[in-house]
Amino acid sequence: MNCHPTGHSNPNPVLAQAAQWLDEGRRVALATVTRTWGSAPRRAGSHMAVASNGDFSGSVSGGCIEGAVIQAAREVIESGRPRSLEFGVTNEMAWEVGLACGGRIHLFVERAKTGVLGSVLQAQRKGREVVLVTSLGDGAQELVEAGSGPEMPGLGGDLVEAVLRADEARVVETERGTVFLRPYLRPPRLIIVGAVHIAQALIPMALAAGFRAKVVDPREGFATADRFDSSVLVRAWPDRAMNALQPDRRTAVIALSHDPKIDDPALSAALASDAFYIGALGSRKTQKARGKRLAAAGFSAASLDRIHGPVGLPIGARTPAEIAVSVLAEVISALRNPTKTKG
Repeated sequence: MNCHPTGHSNPNPVLAQAAQWLDEGRRVALATVTRTWGSAPRRAGSHMAVASNGDFSGSVSGGCIEGAVIQAAREVIESGRPRSLEFGVTNEMAWEVGLACGGRIHLFVERAKTGVLGSVLQAQRKGREVVLVTSLGDGAQELVEAGSGPEMPGLGGDLVEAVLRADEARVVETERGTVFLRPYLRPPRLIIVGAVHIAQALIPMALAAGFRAKVVDPREGFATADRFDSSVLVRAWPDRAMNALQPDRRTAVIALSHDPKIDDPALSAALASDAFYIGALGSRKTQKARGKRLAAAGFSAASLDRIHGPVGLPIGARTPAEIAVSVLAEVISALRNPTKTKG
C-alpha cells in the first residue's frame, strides 16, 4: 500500500523559479501583492518573480500591470532597495495598464534572498505551515512556523495562527511599523474512494487546481496502472487506507464506488476526522439508506449532515467529466468558504 499520509508538498512554483534563477547566478526581485480593493484580479500574497534580464514567473494581476511591475522590479534589483507600489484609478499609469475599472493594488517589491526563499521552500516540501513576516519599511523578514511565537516586537502568536487558519495574507501595524504576513500552507488533499470513471476525470483536474490526490480502491479490476498513475493509487480496503492517510482539516474525502462495503468505512473515517469536505455519490434514495446505516453505526444526525450528497454542485452534470467538474467546484467552495452553510 502506497499511502504517504504526510508526504512532501510541491513548493510554490514562483518561489521555486526564483530560487532556481538565484542558483544560476542571476539577480532576482520578488513582487508580492500586499493589499487589494475593488476588482483587482489577484489576491493578497500573489507573487511575481523577475530576473535581471526581464524574465518573469507568476503574476500580480490579470496581466494589466505586469509590464510596469517588471520595470520597477529591475530598478529594485539594481538599487537593492525595496519599494512599495500602488496601482489604482487615481494613478495615471493605472489607466494606461488597465485598472480603470476600479481595482486598486498595493505591491511590495524586494530583492529575492536565497536564505529566505530556501527556508520557505524547505518548509513547503516538508509539509510544514509557516508565515513569512515582512517589514514593509526596511524589508526585514522573519519566518514563523505554526505553533511557535514570532520574535518581531508587537506581533503575537495568536495573529500568526489566525492568518494560517484563514489562509489569508494581511497587513498589520506593530511596534516595529507596518508588516505583511504571508501564510504558506500545506496544499489541500483529495482522497477519492472508488477508482471509477468519475475519478479518472477528477484526478487531473484536482492536480491542476493544486490538490494532492489519492484514489483508494481494493478492487484489482478498477485500481489498475492503465487507468491511474501509480503515484495516486492506494490498493487497499478503505478502513486500512484511511487509517494511513489520516484525513485532516486540509483534506476532502469523496466516496464514489457506490458500494457500501467500500464507501461506508471511508465515510466513517472521514466523519471521525476534521476533513473540511465529505461527499458521496448516489441518488437521494441512496443517501437516505446510507444515512440509516451510518446512524446505526453510532453517527449523529449533525455528523451525517456533513456529508454532501448527492455529491457536487447541481449544474445538471451528466458525463463523468461534467460530474467531476461539479464535484471539484463544490470542494473548492468548501475550502474557500468554510463558514458557508452546506446546501
